[in-house]
Amino acid sequence: MRNLNQLDMGKKVVFWSVATVGFLCMATPALAGHKVFVDKEKGGYVKIGGRIQLQYHLTDPDGGNSSDEVFFRRLRPYIEGSFNKDWKAKFQFDIGKGSGDNELSVKDAYFQYTCPKTSIKTKVGAANFPFSRELLTSSKKQQLVERTFVGDHNYGTPDRHIGIHLSGHVGENKILTWGGSLAYAGLDPDDDKLDFDNIANRGSDYNEGWMIGGRVDFHPMGQVKFSQGDFKGKTKLSMGLAVFTWSNDDDNNTRTTAGVADDASKPDVDSATGFEISGAFRGFGLSVDAQYNLFDTETIDGTVTSGIYQNGASDLTSMAIEGGFMVWPKRLELVVGYQVQDADGYADEWTRTSFGVNYFMHKHKAKVQLSYRIGENLKGAMGSDEDELFLQGQYVF
Repeated sequence: MRNLNQLDMGKKVVFWSVATVGFLCMATPALAGHKVFVDKEKGGYVKIGGRIQLQYHLTDPDGGNSSDEVFFRRLRPYIEGSFNKDWKAKFQFDIGKGSGDNELSVKDAYFQYTCPKTSIKTKVGAANFPFSRELLTSSKKQQLVERTFVGDHNYGTPDRHIGIHLSGHVGENKILTWGGSLAYAGLDPDDDKLDFDNIANRGSDYNEGWMIGGRVDFHPMGQVKFSQGDFKGKTKLSMGLAVFTWSNDDDNNTRTTAGVADDASKPDVDSATGFEISGAFRGFGLSVDAQYNLFDTETIDGTVTSGIYQNGASDLTSMAIEGGFMVWPKRLELVVGYQVQDADGYADEWTRTSFGVNYFMHKHKAKVQLSYRIGENLKGAMGSDEDELFLQGQYVF
């Protein structure tokens, strides 16, 4: 890494590797079923669970001082329950992500009804919007420690939002899966981002509006679930398309007065649309995901030229491909990834190249991940480079 004492970095990596592995080894025997109540006659149950992700993150900017931190990337318990087989509800919150006035960050919070004799499921509440294969792949089932641009809610991909969410499939082998949502979504104004956020965790300056969209995924050899890593070795292929549109309802524009932004670094956003094309391959120990996103967004003030915007508008594009190979089946995976993002306001493309290794004790239930990421032209600024190292231990129960 640039401008970093190699011995010091090595000591830190070794220390946190040993500490993380030790923590997970002590926790591993507790892996078991987590239904605390089951009504076999009616199909009711109560389930408790969660995930713990303890992360060490080291940042080394080119020409600057390196810094590191240890923190809970996610500390996310949940409770799920049902009174019969057609209904269920789930509530999940994140303690690790709580900040400011929101000490708890609400994640999933919905009730679901499955229509008898069909595959159609209806969720009402806060749930994932059906856009971005990488976002729909849970954080606990990712190959790299952190998501790439195409799955990051900071860069155009919708997060969990409150609304009505439908999903279903066609065929016994789920050859075709689909999803559609109508939701009320918040957007945190920021010229460097297109940051959709759950309105349940609303900030005082969030723009608000309705979002509608949907997706369809084609699986010619059987469904490829939203989970990375090839543990079964069965050859499968998936291709997906998704779209959405969001429009500001003008209920909470705090950064614009008489059509002019008071702060160009925090412009109110008028509208945004998104398009995704994605694909995935599993087989022979190989797991590859590729995705391209295109977002068209406009600010209320048409003169904003800052961050991603030029003259009040931006075409924000992102692309990512990441793959892993099980060099030791179900135990050790080598990972590589490349991602690129561009916007009208960028001087050059922002790129990231990643290398990593994952060690699985119980697949995604208990694992240790190490990722090294090389970033160039951060936020589109030419010559602004930064290297990062991520070490994360995960335990899911």
